[in-house]
Amino acid sequence: MTDAPFDLTIRNGRISNADRTFHADIGVRNGVIAQVAPHLPPGQRDVDASGRWVLPGGIDSHCHIEQLSGMGVMCADDFYSGTVSAAFGGTTTILSFAAQHRADSIPEVVAAYGKLAREKAVIDYGFHLILTNPDETALRDHLPQVIRDGITSLKVYMTYDKLKLDDYQLLEVMSVAGREGALVMMHAENHDMIRWIAHRLLERGHVAPKFHAVAHDKLAESEATNRAIALARLADVPVLIVHVAGRE
Repeated sequence: MTDAPFDLTIRNGRISNADRTFHADIGVRNGVIAQVAPHLPPGQRDVDASGRWVLPGGIDSHCHIEQLSGMGVMCADDFYSGTVSAAFGGTTTILSFAAQHRADSIPEVVAAYGKLAREKAVIDYGFHLILTNPDETALRDHLPQVIRDGITSLKVYMTYDKLKLDDYQLLEVMSVAGREGALVMMHAENHDMIRWIAHRLLERGHVAPKFHAVAHDKLAESEATNRAIALARLADVPVLIVHVAGRE
């Protein structure tokens, strides 16, 4: 047994956090930072960080891990490989996506992704919910409950056949999010503009991967982004536009 007050003491480092940079020691007990101050007593293990920066762990707020796409393609990383990779890069918290497919209920989705993460993740994690079927039960019961349980960010799509919501559905989701204090994340592209361009590309035999970018014209993004902002103004809620590619 040891009388050391800390399991780990990191000494003489240059600490940088959200509001300032300073020199001090860090004492860790039971995996949690217990004290930050100069000249802390020795720990069971001491690390000399002289001449080095000591930074908080990073937070990756947008990642796709062990997620089945609408096209049936599974992401390369599972929650073990993805979080181990994150830890080696200094990231200690991830926010991944729990993706609903149209036949799935929200509780089923949250339970399934939660089980995967609990069994495999080696760092802290949370979820955004991808919502594809905001039916009456989801809007009345399931979505408010999952927000109250701690999943406070939702992602919705304006394109892709198996993911997209129409404007009325988007407004309904925004209304619930505003009432419950959640943030709506929007993948904003005009579905019919993309479909129209893609059809003409296929007619001309343009099927190489580079034509994916051609089909997703910047006008499709700018139109949908402006529409998403208008919907958010009508619903009186904030909206986060993700995957922005065009200056417009």
